[in-house]
Amino acid sequence: MPDDGVEPVTDFIASAQQELRLKQFKLQSPAVLEALRQAHERGVQVRVMLNPHTSGGDRWNDQAYAALQSWGVAVAWTSESFPVTHEKSIVVDDSAALIATFNLSDKYFTETRDYGVITYAAPAVEQVIDGFEHDWNRSFFNPDLSVGLVWSSFHSRGQMAKVIDAAKERLWVQHPKFVDAVILERLIAACERGVKVRVLCGGKHGISDWDIYDTFASLRVLSRSGVKVRRQKHLKLHAKLIVVDKKMALIGSMNIDRSAFDLRRELGIETDAPEVLARCVELYKHDWNEATPYAAPDPLDPAMHEEGELPPDPHFIHE
Repeated sequence: MPDDGVEPVTDFIASAQQELRLKQFKLQSPAVLEALRQAHERGVQVRVMLNPHTSGGDRWNDQAYAALQSWGVAVAWTSESFPVTHEKSIVVDDSAALIATFNLSDKYFTETRDYGVITYAAPAVEQVIDGFEHDWNRSFFNPDLSVGLVWSSFHSRGQMAKVIDAAKERLWVQHPKFVDAVILERLIAACERGVKVRVLCGGKHGISDWDIYDTFASLRVLSRSGVKVRRQKHLKLHAKLIVVDKKMALIGSMNIDRSAFDLRRELGIETDAPEVLARCVELYKHDWNEATPYAAPDPLDPAMHEEGELPPDPHFIHE
């Protein structure tokens, strides 16, 4: 996103013939809602789980919930076991799963850099279904961490660290938040062992007041350690992408953030599919070339925090 727009998502929903499961942090797109309504009307068993409120208390999904309920679609709030469910997944007919970084809202189809992967690998699809069913039924879910999926709150920090540790030549990171000392140390260690590490960040845009200190400080430490840091501004950065040696990528909903690793429901996928890697590499190179070198300001000097930033957007906050 935003190159492909909403159509791949609505087409994916339209492909459902029997059953469709959707779990989402934010559902506001009229086109996606219409696709769900049409799927329900043609006899597809549609079930939707929506996150009830953000960590700041905003209830973005109330209208979508009411609309789905009025159409007779089975809809529920996500599990109370997590303060926030940030997962973004859709499963069609037990045969394919979309795992994404983007919310189902027009902003993310038109203004933000985001990614989504459709997997047909049976073990991965089955596990996304298993995760949905356990959250739907409010039961404990114990995922198998060997199938290439990255779950929070189940050792996702360790899985992301393992991906970073695998880099031998180059490591490309496209993330908005840097609020975890373990991942910070892993990125620096990669640089110290000779890996060429690049970080694309979004500067301050969308970072909450309580996360800006860690993010700015982490970016400053990365720069001092030899990591090349650039700020993306031609698009709002919402992506969560790590590319290792142009051979594999980690794409998912979790930010580099303690709460994303330890508290929230999140989902990511590791992929080495050549066509997926080629697209990720192409877009990362494009975004890197469009970006500018970035020296994060002193986190303790708020007077410098807005320099060169995009205008504030109250509806664009990184959870």
